[in-house]
Amino acid sequence: MPQTTPYSSKFNPSTYSNSHSHRQPVEENYGGLHYRDNKLVSGSLEALIQLLVPTVDYYPDRSYIFTFLLSSRLFLHPFELMSRVCYLCVDHHRVGDPQTDKKRIREIAPKIVQLLTEWTETFPYDFRDERMMRSLKEMTHRLAFGDELSRRAMQRLIQRLLRKLTTLGQYEESLATSSAAAAAMDRPLALKSKQQLVRREECVLNLCDDPFVFAQQLTHIEMERLSYIGPEEFVQAFAQKRPSDNHKLDYFNDMSNLEAYVEWFNRLSYLIATEICMPVKKKHRARVLEFFIDVAQECFNIGNFNSLMAIITGMNMNPVSRLKKTWNKVNTDKFDILVHQMDPSSNFYSYRTALRGATQRSSTAHTSQEMIVIPFFSLFIKDIYFLNEGCVNRLPNGHINFEKFWELAKQVSEFLSWRQVICPFERDRKTLQYLISTPVFSEDELQLTSYESEGPENNLERDMRRSLRSECFFENPCLRH
Repeated sequence: MPQTTPYSSKFNPSTYSNSHSHRQPVEENYGGLHYRDNKLVSGSLEALIQLLVPTVDYYPDRSYIFTFLLSSRLFLHPFELMSRVCYLCVDHHRVGDPQTDKKRIREIAPKIVQLLTEWTETFPYDFRDERMMRSLKEMTHRLAFGDELSRRAMQRLIQRLLRKLTTLGQYEESLATSSAAAAAMDRPLALKSKQQLVRREECVLNLCDDPFVFAQQLTHIEMERLSYIGPEEFVQAFAQKRPSDNHKLDYFNDMSNLEAYVEWFNRLSYLIATEICMPVKKKHRARVLEFFIDVAQECFNIGNFNSLMAIITGMNMNPVSRLKKTWNKVNTDKFDILVHQMDPSSNFYSYRTALRGATQRSSTAHTSQEMIVIPFFSLFIKDIYFLNEGCVNRLPNGHINFEKFWELAKQVSEFLSWRQVICPFERDRKTLQYLISTPVFSEDELQLTSYESEGPENNLERDMRRSLRSECFFENPCLRH
């Protein structure tokens, strides 16, 4: 039977396209698996599970393990897969003779440990399910029957896993606390902090006036939040769009880490707009505007495209873009170049070119700073969504469309390589705390503040200001100047 190809070649674009080849592809079938030119393209679920299971003479390559563990949850619960793997690895081959069974377990135990190590390290969140942890501990007990070294390796594996899950729990708790605090700031009765913001000139520049340091702190937040997104969350994100096709997906939890990252982008955009609109004096608004243009440039240089796009989004919000007198005091050449880099035309061609350059720099990096790649995350999610929408999960013969899942795994594995980089910059705790917790204006509050800074230019804007004043003054009297 053909082997699945090595990891590096499996996630090479040439794997997915025969457009440059004029010869007839070689089609082969082996036990419920279909190959084209020695590449696995489809198979029955049972055959794909069997291909995951190691034997004394066989171990699946890493690309297949990752791809199948990532995609199989569309068809069965991870716990169901774990149960099948455990059965096929150990119980299925029991002959009833203690010595023979012990000898076989000793022979296959290292490969079972290796498979479970890859599973727990790449998809640790699967093991928040108590049934998964119970299966893991049962496997430890079974391996102890034949091999003490493997039993110890399993114990170390479980200890590492528990540390990861503890860290995840602490992170999610801190996110929940931050979200609750931010929600409290949005309530009318909790707007005293916003009053302080309105009355304070150049508050962000008083805190940090170095664009490079500010961009570094943004990068800290981005990389921390990226690091906690599990690869399975991408599958869950689009799988829930089709409940009729994925009837077994009711076990999915909310994609809390992925959603928190998207919420961070929105918060940063509103924070930028808030800081620009806040100062009463035009010259102070211009200074803040120039500062954030410089921060955006530093984000681009670092490879932090998500913060870059959030800053541009904040500056392009109507309350900011309409401040013509403020913009007239600013040299916008640098900003115009950055906007061009993130231009959505031609499917974000300029951005994708810059992203490829950053990825190439990362692959040949000599310093940890050169390794940083933080993609524009909403577009990354959109690419995965369209991959899902453009290809079926199952073929007409009932086979799982594994060509689709090779491509999905290719995209997600690139994300994992970006996620594992450690941020090299020194932390500025005051700036980090400000970025995470300082209150920001709502859309209506921003619009009113903008009108108060530079008056309405037409009747429509005057009517809007009058309406906003009555609404916002009722809820937030601290917006009065």
